[in-house]
Amino acid sequence: MASQIAPFSSQHLEAACRVLADTAQGLTGTQIGRLLQEVQVADSSPDMTKWKRLFNALAGAQNQHKVGNHLIMFINRAMNPVSYASNPGAFAWRRDELNVVLAFSGFYVREDGKVGYADKANTLDEARARAGRLKAALESRTVHAEVLNYCRAELMEENYFHAVFEATKGVAERIRQLSGLSGDGADLVNKAFAGQQPVLALKTLTSESEKSEQKGFANLLVGLFGAVRNPLAHAAKTNWPMSEQDALDILTLVSLIHRKLDGVTRLAAVPA
Repeated sequence: MASQIAPFSSQHLEAACRVLADTAQGLTGTQIGRLLQEVQVADSSPDMTKWKRLFNALAGAQNQHKVGNHLIMFINRAMNPVSYASNPGAFAWRRDELNVVLAFSGFYVREDGKVGYADKANTLDEARARAGRLKAALESRTVHAEVLNYCRAELMEENYFHAVFEATKGVAERIRQLSGLSGDGADLVNKAFAGQQPVLALKTLTSESEKSEQKGFANLLVGLFGAVRNPLAHAAKTNWPMSEQDALDILTLVSLIHRKLDGVTRLAAVPA
């Protein structure tokens, strides 16, 4: 990378700082302070909210030195893969979001955590596409976060077959977490949602319509496992082609299922 990088606009710098210091997925205040010290940037407002603190520090350095190098140096250190050995999901999220922001300035974060050059993006759709067309399409639909949690790496590689496989496996895992049950597939679904005493309920099950919805949801889950997850588990990728449109439709269905699971209530103890 060149010795001098043109200063970033305040909008681009702020967007990068909002990702790096995101409330839920970003760096901690302690990490921000340490990294600023490492890149020799004055921590001018340590008592402010995280993103404003980081923005003020980097903007101050940029104004003083008339270059944008300090943001790049900060990202290079913040995205060192060694720091994410126990939390690769955090690395993936930060890299994805930084790549959308940095695309507008002609940069991207590589797999090794270092910033490299890229063609500048002019639109949000173009910037999102840098993180993968399918992932961009899912985000435009506000897909449930649990979908991406289980197949983020596959989406980045546009590996549709395995993205769908991992996402459907994730549905079963979430049902196990919510219910305390073991097992898989139709057996797991029936124990969790079917019968007179289901472990999990979408609603109160006090009316016929609610009972009908519960039964329909269980059938939908069984169908997902039977028509999608099970064939993928037993078929070679070359024998089970997965188009981008098919993957988008299936993952959107998985997103709907996760939203339904968000509202379930655990009614019964796990059967012995």
